[in-house]
Amino acid sequence: MENQISPKTEVAELELEAVIGFNDVILWDYKKRELIARLSLHKGKIEDVAFSPNDLYLVSLGGPDDGSVVVWSIAKREAICGSPAAGLNVGNATTVIFSGCRDEMFVTAGNGTIRVWELDLPNRKIWPTECQTGQMKRIVLCITMASDDCFFYLGTTSGDILKMNPRTKLLADSGPVKEKFSLGVSAIKCLKMVGLLVGSGAGLLIFCKSPSYKPIKKLQLQGGITSITLRGEGHQFFVGTEESHIYRVNFTDFKETLIATCHFEAVQDIVFPFGTAELFATCAQKDIRVWHTLSNRELLRITVPNMTCHGIDFMRDGKSIISAWNDGKIRAFAPETGRLMYVINNAHRIGVTAIATTSDCKRVISGGGEGEVRVWQIGCQTQKLEEALKEHKSSVSCIRVKKNNEECVTASTDGTCIIWDLVHLRRNQMILANTLFQCVCYHPEEFQIITSGTDRKIAYWEVFDGSVIRELEGSLSGSINGMDITVEGVYFVTGGNDHLVKVWDYNEGEVTHVGVGHSGNITRIRISPGNQYIISVSADGAILRWKYPFAS
Repeated sequence: MENQISPKTEVAELELEAVIGFNDVILWDYKKRELIARLSLHKGKIEDVAFSPNDLYLVSLGGPDDGSVVVWSIAKREAICGSPAAGLNVGNATTVIFSGCRDEMFVTAGNGTIRVWELDLPNRKIWPTECQTGQMKRIVLCITMASDDCFFYLGTTSGDILKMNPRTKLLADSGPVKEKFSLGVSAIKCLKMVGLLVGSGAGLLIFCKSPSYKPIKKLQLQGGITSITLRGEGHQFFVGTEESHIYRVNFTDFKETLIATCHFEAVQDIVFPFGTAELFATCAQKDIRVWHTLSNRELLRITVPNMTCHGIDFMRDGKSIISAWNDGKIRAFAPETGRLMYVINNAHRIGVTAIATTSDCKRVISGGGEGEVRVWQIGCQTQKLEEALKEHKSSVSCIRVKKNNEECVTASTDGTCIIWDLVHLRRNQMILANTLFQCVCYHPEEFQIITSGTDRKIAYWEVFDGSVIRELEGSLSGSINGMDITVEGVYFVTGGNDHLVKVWDYNEGEVTHVGVGHSGNITRIRISPGNQYIISVSADGAILRWKYPFAS
């Protein structure tokens, strides 16, 4: 999805929304994509919400710090009543569902608690009745209600399903008796044609029926199943998993189609190939992914199990993706097939933390966790260490190479940035600051560099003598982790722990636009070739594409 970056005048209002959103129920108009109301009553996080069948009421369930259930009137946008969600001698309620045909009944469940609630609107009260499960003690993860309210079903951490009668509040049956669902029943949905769709924490999706709950149809998906949503009568449905996959499944043939995907761990780096904005690559934990920019489609996934990729770069000729890994290896992959082209073993002792390539495709410069900067000669069949430059005392966080390949700058968390002579392989200049440097950029004219890091300051430095020219307050809270500058050098962008994308005028040193959209710390940010888009990536696995705010 493409996001608009707002002009700076709107910042204060938008920042406030981002800050206070964590303990509110926010009501949206789906068609207009507009915020209708913000309902505030809960303290701390909200576990779950559910709409009544005729959209008259909304029920919200507070987290462990709050422990209350609140019924809201949608028309009046106000709370009708509230109550503690669970009894004193049981755990927290974590999930809620409304009746299938009555607006006055809903069910909550959680750790050792299953309650059926009746709404008494004239007296503005809700009355709970505890359901009886006999000797069976379970932690409930999910609930589904039959459309006629005759039964509701609960999925548990033990991997079995409980079937309850909402009228008698008694257990009707439970199962499967022998082969329980591995890693628990994490999602469950009642179908109109009398049956259940069940998703497990191990990624197994099955269709079954009470009372045996034996699989009639089954499907293995990637990642633990987190949600199942029906389309129409259930002839087709959508399944979401922990590994950020959304599948569409047709009920008749029970075959899956992957319709959307993204990273599910912190994204460490993002890079465009030289001269094109059509594609870009990102890396997170064990995989590198290549994306089509306009359609947001994943074109290629390269996976190295049990490893973490810290940085990536495209060779200028587009024939390889060079990647930095925490096992101390540099790996090169073909960008079209994902084939492993070569590996440089033992490139760094404490993992490779940053990487860059020269425009003649003959060298790779890598930085390690121990602070060494190493220059590698890349031939047709060989990869040779040219020099190890040992000046940094801590991990290298960012490397940028000058256009003529005769110089590069490395930023480190030891509070230094070093400008290296790549011809004579020695230090030209050192920059010192009381910060952990996270990012550095050459101005396109290459007589200045800009840096930033944990002190939240954006500093301009003279390349010739390493003197500071100016300092700007880059952020009000948290480190700045990513930075990129346009080819013309007129504007640059930053992103960091304040979750904001900021566009700056280089000469004026002022913010021109701010983008609000990330819910996690921004780790890296890039302007696309041709200045059409800004792509930002964050620690919660998100990739956001923004419209570049100036005409290119």
